[in-house]
Amino acid sequence: MTVVSEGRDSPLPVVVVDLDGTLIQGDLLWESLWLLLKRFPKDFFLFAPLWLLQGKASFKNQLARRVVPKAENLAYRPEVLEYLAAAKARGQRIVLASASPHEWVQPVADHLHFFDETLSSTESINLAGAEKLKAVEALLGQAPFTYLGNSKADLPIWDKAHCATSVSPSRSALRGLAAHAQHQPLPVAAASPIKTALKAVRPHQWIKNALLFVPISLAHQLADVSRLLPTLAIFIAFCAVASAGYILNDLMDVEDDRQHPTKRKRPIASGQLAMPTAVLYLVALLASAAALSTLALAPAARAMVAGYFLLTVTYSFYFKEQLIADVFILAGLYTYRVLAGGVASGVEVSPWLLAFSTFFFVSLALVKRYTELLSQSKSDSRTTSRRAYAVGDLPLIETMGVASATIAILVLCLFVSSESVTLHYARPLWLWMIPPLMYYWITRIWMIAHRGELDADPVLFAAKDRMSLATGVILAAIVWSAAA
Repeated sequence: MTVVSEGRDSPLPVVVVDLDGTLIQGDLLWESLWLLLKRFPKDFFLFAPLWLLQGKASFKNQLARRVVPKAENLAYRPEVLEYLAAAKARGQRIVLASASPHEWVQPVADHLHFFDETLSSTESINLAGAEKLKAVEALLGQAPFTYLGNSKADLPIWDKAHCATSVSPSRSALRGLAAHAQHQPLPVAAASPIKTALKAVRPHQWIKNALLFVPISLAHQLADVSRLLPTLAIFIAFCAVASAGYILNDLMDVEDDRQHPTKRKRPIASGQLAMPTAVLYLVALLASAAALSTLALAPAARAMVAGYFLLTVTYSFYFKEQLIADVFILAGLYTYRVLAGGVASGVEVSPWLLAFSTFFFVSLALVKRYTELLSQSKSDSRTTSRRAYAVGDLPLIETMGVASATIAILVLCLFVSSESVTLHYARPLWLWMIPPLMYYWITRIWMIAHRGELDADPVLFAAKDRMSLATGVILAAIVWSAAA
């Protein structure tokens, strides 16, 4: 047990507060595990299992030697902070008692300035349950205390507390508290589990997987059930893998997201979705994608699903922080969808189409980075929190993006004039209206971004922008008219 004290006495009941799940929405052990995976992946895979064999207390201390979550970024419960502020104003003595190591607990105490003492785990003692009760009694003696906790492990402390205050308690904790005469639940805001889950999996992002239908659409094979069903199956599998990738990304980037003005509201960063639950969602999504791929897709299409997952993982773990490479991987994920749609449906994808989509989506990836940097420039910071770009790169990124868009339109012209396209359309000359329309759309996106008015993913922006939707309808009408 580690004790840090400022030496203060008070006639009022001492307030003893748990940290994980009570003061914060989350668990520092889980947060530290993901930090270890991100910063020291070798330690995570090679040594962490060995540390766990030495016991939970030793395991936590091994983690604490390597990673410390930033106290200022944690998802604190505002209701608990208000409670502690009121107790502090009344002159009550406040103790932060946690099963986390001192290296994690003390920064929280230093950040909040509420606490007179802290109690934390050591390398040999995991300060939870009965062990925490012993530490509290050793510190306070016979002094009455109020205990704020949330889990079944807190029941021994609640049993001895003058007042048992529960904060978002588990069901088992509530059952144990039923007979406590001085149980006073502290009401806290709780998000809807369904809404939280939907926010985590981001179904609105699935619109990007519509690219899987491009090959079968351009080949006029949508009515062919033997080609359509595999395309639908791989679409669902890609949606599951994409959502799993978003959850993985949020788990890896939780500290950075908490420093972002909008990303800090994401379920994991805000603490609305517990990390263990997020991991369960991640596993369930990947298992669903694997099962569907096994049952409904040919081996080549299954390999495309697996490859898509590997690309998203490598992007999250490595390429996202690599200069320029991140843009090409991000753009490649879009082009990969087009190619995967062709593999699943058995439709050959034109090299011209792949070339067009590559340059086109490189431009969109660059406009996304441009928007992020432009937003960052308003905070007068030279670099983003995790990207390899500086605000001074803005003019170059803009030039590269517009140039890539122009190349994409030139390739589209070559694609439209190719023999493989003209043979599939009754009126191929109508297709020549597509390049100027596409150039209008992509340059408009860049103009909006240049003005600082593009505050979202360009693909998602297009899904809600009236002019983009109108352009899409016109493009579809042109293709239909050319084919009729």
